[in-house]
Amino acid sequence: MISSGLKLKHFRNVDSLFHFPKSKPPILLPCCPTISSPFSIRFNSHFPYRSTKVPLKCAPLHSSDSLPPDLSDAPTQTEQNSMSILEILKQSNSYLPHVLIASILLALIYPPSLTWFTSRYYAPALGFLMFAVGVNSNENDFLEAFKRPAEIVTGYFGQFAVKPLLGYLFCMIAVTVLSLPTTVGAGIVLVACVSGAQLSSYATFLTDPQMAPLSIVMTSLSTASAVFVTPLLLLLLIGKKLPIDVRGMVYSITQIVVVPIAAGLLLNRFYPRICNVIRPFLPPLSVLVASICAGAPLAFNVETMKSPLGVAILLLVVAFHLSSFIAGYILSGFVFRDSLDVKALQRTISFETGMQSSLLALALANKFFEDPKVAIPPAISTSIMSLMGFVLVLIWTRRGKRDIKHSS
Repeated sequence: MISSGLKLKHFRNVDSLFHFPKSKPPILLPCCPTISSPFSIRFNSHFPYRSTKVPLKCAPLHSSDSLPPDLSDAPTQTEQNSMSILEILKQSNSYLPHVLIASILLALIYPPSLTWFTSRYYAPALGFLMFAVGVNSNENDFLEAFKRPAEIVTGYFGQFAVKPLLGYLFCMIAVTVLSLPTTVGAGIVLVACVSGAQLSSYATFLTDPQMAPLSIVMTSLSTASAVFVTPLLLLLLIGKKLPIDVRGMVYSITQIVVVPIAAGLLLNRFYPRICNVIRPFLPPLSVLVASICAGAPLAFNVETMKSPLGVAILLLVVAFHLSSFIAGYILSGFVFRDSLDVKALQRTISFETGMQSSLLALALANKFFEDPKVAIPPAISTSIMSLMGFVLVLIWTRRGKRDIKHSS
């Protein structure tokens, strides 16, 4: 959308500022007697095009004259200020990586600042992020997403085939090469076997908004099937048998994903004016919520992080997530190399493969494993996964803007 604004500048000698060709006399516009300056009409755009100025010369306004409609409707200074504030709110998503880093540092330096954010707040927090996605989408986007089965299957393969194999690889490195306890290796495999994170859909929404419905479908499918797939993978890889809580998993999906997105879609469909009012405030609130979700688990495990064991686990978790992001990007690039939107698909499936529901892994570790060391990798993964994912958001959005600028 291209917006226009009107600026008034006061000069004593207008004729000395502008020179018009002899063949084209100056354009005289009626204006108020107190205004004896040229208007500078500036056209701005969110796209990287240069703004242009059109100088217009003013003539005295008689009492019987009136301002032209385009000038009488010019935004006042107050309106311009309010528009600037709204733009700042809308662009606050670009500060998400910086806020995430600040949240993680705060958790390490002063843990009590985030320990109030206990596990009972995670479901409403993630639900709010899904609501923000729903407000900025419509039902047709999701109907179109279901028409791409190849992309959905590829994302699912990355979730429950590529990622668990990588998790098992780093489990073996932790136990055999670094001589870490086997329970730590089990924690890494647990992170690798859970479903995709809801934050991956929000990361996709920030990078490629048109792909957000497809990402939500992928995440929802992996979350729904994780009721059966995650226990099966854990049994195959580490020999741990977990009970299957189908009812609890379905309730969790409904609470965190289905209801918030449906509420956002319905609000956008039947009450668009309300959506227009709240939409500018969703980005800064989403940044705050996402950063707290990333920092809080680290605040509860800060003492472990400072130990040599914690540092070793941190390096393993970083390597695991980095390899997962890369594997998803390469896999989708190979499968959809002839697709017109291959780059957007690569980013989307990379987020799906690299960002796991570490909170679910943390809950499973605390509930079904006796050794507390199993919970350390999921706790670290929650923060590291979020930080790495949204750093990629920052990199890819900046690269996209640079590509648009070069193409224009």
